[in-house]
Amino acid sequence: MRTDGDVWDIVTSVGLTALGVATFRALESAHPDPLIRDDYAALFVHAAGEQHFLDLLDDPPKIGDTPLIPGFMGFRTKFFDDFFLSAAADGGRQAVILAAGLDARAYRLDWPTGTTVFEIDQPKVLEFKERVLTEHAATPKADRRPVAVDLREDWPAALVSAGLNPEEPTAWSAEGLLPYLPGTAQDALFEHIDELSVPGSHLGVESAPTGAETKNFAALESKYFDKNPFGDIDPTELFYRDERTDPEQWLLGNGWSVRAASSAELAAAYDRAVPELPDEIEQEWQRPRYLSAVRGPR
Repeated sequence: MRTDGDVWDIVTSVGLTALGVATFRALESAHPDPLIRDDYAALFVHAAGEQHFLDLLDDPPKIGDTPLIPGFMGFRTKFFDDFFLSAAADGGRQAVILAAGLDARAYRLDWPTGTTVFEIDQPKVLEFKERVLTEHAATPKADRRPVAVDLREDWPAALVSAGLNPEEPTAWSAEGLLPYLPGTAQDALFEHIDELSVPGSHLGVESAPTGAETKNFAALESKYFDKNPFGDIDPTELFYRDERTDPEQWLLGNGWSVRAASSAELAAAYDRAVPELPDEIEQEWQRPRYLSAVRGPR
């Protein structure tokens, strides 16, 4: 359960979900026809040494004969990959990855010369990430700047201290983040992003309901999967379910233009067939909306 000011490393609490995401990215990358390629994801999983996720690399979770999770993470990852590349093509040279976890986009994507990528996350998560990347002599394709700060604290000050220029367009991503923030912190997050964004800034968001209607993921795991994708942890137990503003409506009401896509629409855009799924799993898979927003004139 979450508590005020709780912290984590890569093998506990919210950090463990980041390790799970890295596992699923590694599985997608190993697919014969992958949507994305993340050669760093498996390095993180092996370095963490969590046996459950190591086992998943050899034998992914399935619903019947369908390996569900790798495809889902491929859609989500490609959406944010394309989002950042599109923002860079629009002229932006600053990118901020909120709750970066084990995101390796600073190393994977072909950033234009002069791009700075800021990665915000808990100190222990960034320390682990830095150690693994250093051990493997990884070289970023942009000026990568880790910013060790909790998003429930004064992260804008830390970000500006790390070199963000609020007078230049910025591309922001909130991927797999919002349910792990209290409602007040989520609402403040968008307000801070807006304050730090000049016209022409971009924002990519994964948005999904977080209230009481959110399913108990562990129950669905035991009912449908041959093995639990996240092991002993139920990600939904780490969610906050308090009141919060709908991100799409907030952005539309505050000067941002917004394009939204469902998981099914992403699958169609990426020319990927989606297997028939049990109704409860289908509902969960369709729950997120993927938002791509641009700050308009003030």
